[in-house]
Amino acid sequence: MRFEVDHPEIIEAVRRALAEDIGPGDITSEACIPLGQRAAGRFVAREPLVAAGVELLPLIYRLRGGIEEVRLEAASGQEVACGQSLAWVRGLARTLLECERVALNFLQRLSGIATLARRFARAVEGTGCRVLDTRKTTPGLRRLEKMAAAAGGITNHRMGLYDAVLIKNNHIIAAGGVREAIERARRAGRPIEIEVRTREELEEALACGVARVLLDNLTPEEAAAEVRFIAGRAQVELSGGIRLENVRAYAETGADFVSSGAITHSARAVDIHFRLEAF
Repeated sequence: MRFEVDHPEIIEAVRRALAEDIGPGDITSEACIPLGQRAAGRFVAREPLVAAGVELLPLIYRLRGGIEEVRLEAASGQEVACGQSLAWVRGLARTLLECERVALNFLQRLSGIATLARRFARAVEGTGCRVLDTRKTTPGLRRLEKMAAAAGGITNHRMGLYDAVLIKNNHIIAAGGVREAIERARRAGRPIEIEVRTREELEEALACGVARVLLDNLTPEEAAAEVRFIAGRAQVELSGGIRLENVRAYAETGADFVSSGAITHSARAVDIHFRLEAF
């Protein structure tokens, strides 16, 4: 999985993170470390994980300056064992210390998402159902978090409100009904997905020829019955309360997709350590 480290949103996110943490300067490092002292450091996994965001390290150090070499020893999407090195860096000791927390925050957060995403992907293997992420991401970090989810092996849903049509309950209310919402949404010229709450809404959506229906907050048994009723007339996505423990049951209903916000909003940051070596 390639991280788009040259994307303007990514560069700005890293720039903001550095400014937030370092501000006008790292007063501890400036007080303790001689100006020209050089050092090397290594990022090491303290637990098994799926790496994500390692490719951000050269960008982090380039934006700060003072680094001679960054050697990546793992790539996004790669499974990493406890004790394995993800990257090695060499340069000014002050720079390494200034960037330590920013680098670890990105690596731990993104690798945590990729690790959880890999577990979701493996949980549904053999069902023919694909796992989707959602827009339930950290504000300002969506692109990074979705790239981490993809590195873990799941499929990205829409990036934002601008790149797919998804009619939800409040759209239906505001538009005056299922058919009205669908007919107006056709102006966007894109395939239409609609969330339906009742069998009546489902029948109306299918009669309008939507590409995909979203069924929310059903039990696996209820979802399986609706999938049988739809019978291939539209793709089916299931959402609502889908967790790692139950995602297989939902995937076995015959649905085309299951979506889970937990992949991004509830992923645990994994344990990665930065070891400094002075020379």
